[in-house]
Amino acid sequence: MARKKIPIKKIDNINARQVTFSKRRKGLFKKAQELSTLCDAEIALIVFSTTSKLFEYASSSMQQILERRDRHSGIQGLVNPSIGQQLGSDSLGILRKEIEHKTNEMSQLNGEEIQGLTIKELQKVEELLQRRWTTISKIKEAKLMEENQKLKQSFVREQRQPYESFTCSSSEFPPDCGNSDTSLKLGLSLFE
Repeated sequence: MARKKIPIKKIDNINARQVTFSKRRKGLFKKAQELSTLCDAEIALIVFSTTSKLFEYASSSMQQILERRDRHSGIQGLVNPSIGQQLGSDSLGILRKEIEHKTNEMSQLNGEEIQGLTIKELQKVEELLQRRWTTISKIKEAKLMEENQKLKQSFVREQRQPYESFTCSSSEFPPDCGNSDTSLKLGLSLFE
């Protein structure tokens, strides 16, 4: 009995789509394993489901195969980009533009490359700097208050420690016929 040929289009029924995905994924992985075994080929296969679940197959180490692919792509350069590179080039271009934008923004915040900016762009940079300055000032103030509190507590602890009483007598002073005591007492009572 011959199988019925189905049209290749998106399956509308979610349950049927999930069952088909599961069966075809297993079949694809099986074919990849067979190709690897029969032809001694290194194969890496990555599949993401609609729920972003990762399924992967590698005939050896996935990491080694991907590194080999990266080395190979580096040698080929952009002269003959593969289909995978073409598909990823859109997102790569977007990321490059975002990195360039952030780099320009950082240099502008450092006072570089601001000569060509319009008044509105200069105002945006100024507002951003003011917000960051406010944030930095608040953090600095909080840290200073905390340090000040620690110093006050340390000072209070030192003040609460009782002063030791010292008795000193000096033989350098001439005796005074025993009429006065030449000893000196130091202590907290002198400072009160």
